[in-house]
Amino acid sequence: MRKKISFIIIAGLLLAGCSKYLDKALPSGTISSETAFSSDNAISSVVTGVFMNMQNSGVFGSATGSNFFLLSAEYVDEMINISTLVTNAVAYYNDEIQYTNVGAWSNLYSIVYDINSTLEGIQGTNATLYYKNQWLGECYYLRAMQYFYLTNMYGDVPLALTSNAVVNNSLSRAPQALVYQQIIADLKQAKALLNPGYTDAYGAGTTHRDRPNTYAAAGLMARAFLYMNDWDSAEAAADTVIAHTSLYSLSPLASVFLANSTEMIWGLAPNPTGASNGYRFYNNGLVSSVANPAAILNVNVQSEMQPALVASFEPGDARRTNWVRSVYVQSLSDSAYFPNKYTSSATGTSDEIYMRLAEIYLIRAEARAHLNELADAAADINVVRARAGLSNTTATDQRGLLNAIAQERKVEFFTENAQRFFDLKRTGKIDSVMTAFAPTKGANITWSSFMSLLPIPSNDLIQDPNLKANPGYQQ
Repeated sequence: MRKKISFIIIAGLLLAGCSKYLDKALPSGTISSETAFSSDNAISSVVTGVFMNMQNSGVFGSATGSNFFLLSAEYVDEMINISTLVTNAVAYYNDEIQYTNVGAWSNLYSIVYDINSTLEGIQGTNATLYYKNQWLGECYYLRAMQYFYLTNMYGDVPLALTSNAVVNNSLSRAPQALVYQQIIADLKQAKALLNPGYTDAYGAGTTHRDRPNTYAAAGLMARAFLYMNDWDSAEAAADTVIAHTSLYSLSPLASVFLANSTEMIWGLAPNPTGASNGYRFYNNGLVSSVANPAAILNVNVQSEMQPALVASFEPGDARRTNWVRSVYVQSLSDSAYFPNKYTSSATGTSDEIYMRLAEIYLIRAEARAHLNELADAAADINVVRARAGLSNTTATDQRGLLNAIAQERKVEFFTENAQRFFDLKRTGKIDSVMTAFAPTKGANITWSSFMSLLPIPSNDLIQDPNLKANPGYQQ
């Protein structure tokens, strides 16, 4: 866990890039720690710096060797690693990860530290602030998000809620139930503080959806309640988002992943110097016919879709047509398949979407199925299926509906934000699926139950005597 925050660095990052978060320029110069919380403009730069730290971190960033959402797709049954280089991605694909391949722990706790420091600065200032609620609400939302990923990657995790390094470096792992309680508490704060519309870094209304609002908090709350098996609360939180039809609707498949689509609830603006991660990872200018596999690697595309995933789409599913592209490999007389959700290399065309309306419909469907509200659950499934050009689900009983939801989530959210990895874990299916699937990755590749949790860095285990390792890993 990081021990200090540099507001000068944060301000420097802000002024250097990611101008989409700001509709106006900040005052010139850097912001010292003494003046970081002296005005709305100063606090705006600090909070925006937290967003940028997320954007530039390994977990959320554009590096193929550290972006967790790409790596998790290779870890489970979504993507094939085709690189000949010895990289972190190869370790994930071979189910051979160790703490040296996983930077997520340090990345996420570094962001948590920044958020805690920022919360303390905002709450402790005597300055007159016009947008204090926005700054606080954004921080609570982002902290909840970091802990959502931490607990789903590592299980029980320390709950660092201050910037006190002495306290943080002696924390034990909190039970996952307590972590989720904190996530919900933060999201309730965020929901109460944030605006119902979207605002920019100066509190002004905007069409950009790259800072969270009330409904983003409600949506993440619905997701957290689903993972907690709190079906009533998940349904109620999802209702809040779905009912706001003036702001949200399912977009045509071809425009779902465009910036500010009506389906987007929240996402991060990509780095202004290039395309979105989804384009970089799976397209990057790759043409529809290549001479040999080396031509795919030459454009730095290092993974392709698993054949089983490609085959899992129903006949007539327009998601298969719109969101999967084929590349003919001449030397193999065969085609490889790649995600095609992010299709443009142009800067500003797409945000990195971390929550969208289709997920909220399927969250509500799953909650309703568990509550035996079977007709209503089917109706929510059918909303998503209709957008894909499919007929209504034939499932009518609880088991059938839950299976139908699992299938919809598989083909709707493939390669998005570790959804498949987390779905397999939370539904108790990861061991059966991965035990059967791992041998198809290659000879001598096997799966063990402990692999559903990631290894904690050895340095943190040494530094904090109260921190215990996840079992099964060399530390």
